[in-house]
Amino acid sequence: MATMRLGTRGSQLALYQARTTASLLEQHAGIACEIVVIKTSGDRLAEAPLADIGGKRLFVKEIEDSLLAGGIDIAVHSSKDLPATLPPGLVLGAVLPREDPRDAVVLPAGREAAGVDEVRALLGPAPVIGTSSVRRIAQLKALFPGARFEPIRGNLDTRLRTLDSGGYDALVLAAAGLRRLQHAHRISTALPEDVSVPAPGQGIIGIEVREDDRRARDLVATITDATAGAALEAERAVVARLGGGCQMPIGAYAAVTGDAITLTGIVLALDGSRAVRARGSGSIREPEALGIEVADSLLARGADTILAEARRASTDTSEQP
Repeated sequence: MATMRLGTRGSQLALYQARTTASLLEQHAGIACEIVVIKTSGDRLAEAPLADIGGKRLFVKEIEDSLLAGGIDIAVHSSKDLPATLPPGLVLGAVLPREDPRDAVVLPAGREAAGVDEVRALLGPAPVIGTSSVRRIAQLKALFPGARFEPIRGNLDTRLRTLDSGGYDALVLAAAGLRRLQHAHRISTALPEDVSVPAPGQGIIGIEVREDDRRARDLVATITDATAGAALEAERAVVARLGGGCQMPIGAYAAVTGDAITLTGIVLALDGSRAVRARGSGSIREPEALGIEVADSLLARGADTILAEARRASTDTSEQP
């Protein structure tokens, strides 16, 4: 059986994604994969807040460098970690079916709540909530106005142990990761997409290949999911048009029903004090055009001003001693 080298990070979730991809390629394309674990800058700086070290781009850079250099044949990522514009020479060759795209509130073991209102009542007026996402924080401030938000890093088991030992009153994590790693029972409530608009690509596994590697592109195309692919293209088009990055307060979520896509976008002030939203619908055959349309609507409503302020704040923070 022919083989391909599959590059991935070494986290629990990354390895799950890599093994899932390898299994599908073996089933559908008759290809065995050698999984190559690559330690990224984001992994080496595991204790630092993402905003201080350059954002989630650091979780893919070394993997993309290896792909470009021919050290691996394909790379598997959480799509939400990918930059809006890929490096020259690389393309997204395939995506896998989307898992639950929502953000999820996780309470300490033994504490239960059904729905957002019960969670708010249980946490009280001033909870400590763990999340490293500026997008989540900006939206959650409306739900939990008295909360203190603290960064949290590490693999999923480490985060849950920290929560259960009293380090936080609650965590907000991607529901997809919890479900994929058999921790769906820890989801106290999943936040509706209109309450917390997900990160672009959240819940979608992306497979990156070299643009000129026709063999790899043809092989991964056998496992791609067209529905998830259209949703991802629309969401990424929003970010690309806005000029945003992984650590900008931007949410985008595309719901696909049959041949139609409904796309919601949001841009928020870092402190949650302002937000602009836009929504549009279009054909599954033209997802990029829909993403551009929604982004232009956001810009017309003042998103550019909010994003400029967020970039200045981020620069000011990174330059502090």
